[in-house]
Amino acid sequence: MIVVPDDFPSVFDGTPAHERAKKLGDVSVFTERGADAEQELIRRIGRAEVAINIRAHARFSEAVFTACPALKMISVWGTGTDNVDLSTAGMRGVTVCNTPGVNAFAVAEHALTLMLAVARKITTLDAEMRKGKWPRELLTQLLGKTLGVFGLGTIGARVAALGKAIGMDVLGWSALGDEARIGKAGATPASKEEILARADVISLHVRLSSETRGFIGRKELALMKPTAILVNTGRGVLVDRDALLAALKEKRILGAGLDVFHQEPLAPDDPILALPNVICSPHNAGQTPEVIRDGLLRAVENVEHFLKGKPRDLVVSPVR
Repeated sequence: MIVVPDDFPSVFDGTPAHERAKKLGDVSVFTERGADAEQELIRRIGRAEVAINIRAHARFSEAVFTACPALKMISVWGTGTDNVDLSTAGMRGVTVCNTPGVNAFAVAEHALTLMLAVARKITTLDAEMRKGKWPRELLTQLLGKTLGVFGLGTIGARVAALGKAIGMDVLGWSALGDEARIGKAGATPASKEEILARADVISLHVRLSSETRGFIGRKELALMKPTAILVNTGRGVLVDRDALLAALKEKRILGAGLDVFHQEPLAPDDPILALPNVICSPHNAGQTPEVIRDGLLRAVENVEHFLKGKPRDLVVSPVR
């Protein structure tokens, strides 16, 4: 049995991926919210052997694995797996797969859009013109500026390529210190501190882990130029929220383009929304018809490969 316990908002139900999954066995799809509650997620998984995970608000904790002993595989739609207790999954013999790279070009385009929108003050100028004004502000040109990319996976590498395409010099940092990967992306290897001090735009693409939580904090923001732009399309907690709010309010950096937040959805009174030097989008950088179609199909393909005994896109292999 296959279960999709968290298809809210629904993207899976009734799609070609859903029809393809039905050929593998009985499929239960839950399209109402509730999978973010541990006991409800346990109820929905029940005796299923395979779970296709759509949303990060469904957290596969140790308690969930304990209560669902029949579960043998989780196929995650997307790249992030921070909502899954990977250590417990491995110890309990649960295979975890994801769909890396499917949304890379879409997310990279969004990161470029955010950095350009902040640099060109697009939302502020648009709002002023709709009030009957004709603002004539100086804007930031990115040609000849330095882009710092943290994380040179598929998304980060594409951001580096787009940065170079518009005439930026690109510095790159890899958590693994993989200078060959950085060079292949067309970036120059640099230390974290060097990038923070030199970059005019910083774009975050590191994987969330205990080591990268708070990757950008007060110390890091203090190293950045007052004319620098921070772009985050990774995870909200990569950046210390209070430190970022202070830096933006005090104009210690020029601005930020954010697609991810500490709390999602954002509360209407969240102070980040009151800042004129921030452009926000609702964690939808990868939400294009092409990405949704291809990603869901690949998540089902990963189930197919698992059932054939040839799993791919492995994040966790069971301990044997």
